[in-house]
Amino acid sequence: MRVADLPAVRRLGQAARDVVVRQDGVVTTAQLGRWGITRETVRRRVAAGDWQRAFRGVVTLQSGPTSWRQDARAALLYCGPDSALSHESAAFHHRVLREPGRAIVVIVPHRRTITPQPGLVVHRTRTMPWAGGRLRAVESAEAVLSLVATWAARPVRPPSVDRGTALGGPSRAAVVADDRTQPGGTDALVGLLCDAMRAGVQPDDLLLRAARRARLPGRSLLVEMLGQVTDGVESPLEHRYARDVERRHRLPPAVAQRWERVDGRWIRADRVYVGHGVRVELDGRLAHPFGSTDADVWRDNAVLLASGDVTLRYRWRHVAVTPCATAAQVARALQDRGWPGALRPCSPTCPTP
Repeated sequence: MRVADLPAVRRLGQAARDVVVRQDGVVTTAQLGRWGITRETVRRRVAAGDWQRAFRGVVTLQSGPTSWRQDARAALLYCGPDSALSHESAAFHHRVLREPGRAIVVIVPHRRTITPQPGLVVHRTRTMPWAGGRLRAVESAEAVLSLVATWAARPVRPPSVDRGTALGGPSRAAVVADDRTQPGGTDALVGLLCDAMRAGVQPDDLLLRAARRARLPGRSLLVEMLGQVTDGVESPLEHRYARDVERRHRLPPAVAQRWERVDGRWIRADRVYVGHGVRVELDGRLAHPFGSTDADVWRDNAVLLASGDVTLRYRWRHVAVTPCATAAQVARALQDRGWPGALRPCSPTCPTP
């Protein structure tokens, strides 16, 4: 039901109705008092289940489940003027993140003290960033930088891997959890930056804002990764492949995200070793949750027939768990097609020959 159609809203005067609709059906008891609705009436309606008390002094004028936007609006009203969505909440609002997180995150001026509430995280700052919009939030680049600083400072629990099946065939038990499910660490930050670029955040804007911050945990990774993201890295899986498979084993650099027309269709290859007849497709969980699709099989066959290129297809566990074995396989394919180079071990314990 639309906010304007809620029974409690329809009974308000026009001016009050306009405010309530702008605020997504969420109001403060002070606002209700100005419209002639007493605190006793509010208590009675909340007790009857007609309305819901979101925070002290803030109510939602409906029964039943509330939306994330209504919860965010309630948090902003509770935190007072000049507050704004920040961190995960702002990033979700700007469609950088796909999930909103477990709590609403709000930033407020340092002089303000907010009583802690379940489901609400409040950050106080001496330098309040610019914020705006109908649902007041910091800018998307500012939200990304705040997440970089927060996630870089978090310890990350190493993902558990079924070592017994890590080198075998497909096994969901052996697959390392997708990096973006664990905020903190390199993979999560890489995923965040890739998502930010896809959402339209400009690398130069992030770098400029980062330079203005005296302290920024994760600054070196931010600077390093922004260069790689603009060079074709579009996911943590691709970052790990370029770093752990290619560079650490001295494989020739592949061309990333190459578009070409094959059999009347436009396709994009994750990695193409131009002149060597080898290409690599990296199938992350987000794009291929249960392995190769029919379209992938068709594309591999079409590429082989059109150009003679062989396609090697890897998933998260091949790159994150066994990068050395993956590098050895890529090197063999390259050498079979004329690459004169040699695979180099990445460390004294590297199992590659």
